[in-house]
Amino acid sequence: MKISDGKRVRLKIKLTVKDGDVIEQSIVEYFQGAGTMLPGLESQLEELGEGDKKTGTIAAKDAFGCEKHQPIKLIPRKEFPESAALEVGTQFQAKSEDGRQDVILRIKQVDDQTVTVVLLHPLAEKDIEYDVEIVKVSDPKPPPLPAEAIASDDDASV
Repeated sequence: MKISDGKRVRLKIKLTVKDGDVIEQSIVEYFQGAGTMLPGLESQLEELGEGDKKTGTIAAKDAFGCEKHQPIKLIPRKEFPESAALEVGTQFQAKSEDGRQDVILRIKQVDDQTVTVVLLHPLAEKDIEYDVEIVKVSDPKPPPLPAEAIASDDDASV
């Protein structure tokens, strides 16, 4: 069975920042087309089958850097240092609201009261190398029941 939209996929994966650190090495299970896998990787896996292996590079914009899918936040201007250059395109590193993860704030718009930023993953500008092996591809829908397992109306009165 080949990978296509809606299929359940289990794979061994190793993701590395190009010329850098390993960011994940594990066995992953996901549904193709559900939006839970890096878009650039998901497109590279289309039509692969069990046992297939593939390596390559995902461009930053297709990995963690697609801005159109990232949250926008309005931040009061007073929360930025007075000396900060608040211009469209300027980036700041910050912590997520729960304080557990680094995020990049890229300024989209500035006015007297508010700075509009897009929240980006810390690897948003990094190309990602991948090495995958497809372990299993399956159809999440249950197979149809055999004809003899389906009771007819005559059997219902027994």
